Amino acid sequence: MNEKDFQIGIKSTDEFFDEALAIADKLDAGWRPEKPVERLYFGDLQTLLRYLTPKRFELLNVLHKTGPSSINALAKALHRQYRNVHTDIKELEMLGLVEKNEKGLYLVPWDEISTVIKLAA
Repeated sequence: MNEKDFQIGIKSTDEFFDEALAIADKLDAGWRPEKPVERLYFGDLQTLLRYLTPKRFELLNVLHKTGPSSINALAKALHRQYRNVHTDIKELEMLGLVEKNEKGLYLVPWDEISTVIKLAA
């Protein structure tokens, strides 16, 4: 598996675009990252916690440990209803935290997911 990281954070729209411009400037100057880093930002903590629930983090951990799996196999491993696991997988896929392989199985392609939450000033 390629070594890839996923960063999750909370940023305002202005902070997001400031970071994107800074990265673009570095790329224009010839900088290249050592490994791919995907980023996902939420506008506030409440939104982040609505999408990244404890059950979804548990699902990510189980899927990372077991490797590519079907929703049915995940539901059994998690002792959860298929419908609920299906909903969670689709949300995580939409966010880019889960991917589907050529066999139609879901996987977590990340070696590390880091989250940074700034405390209010």
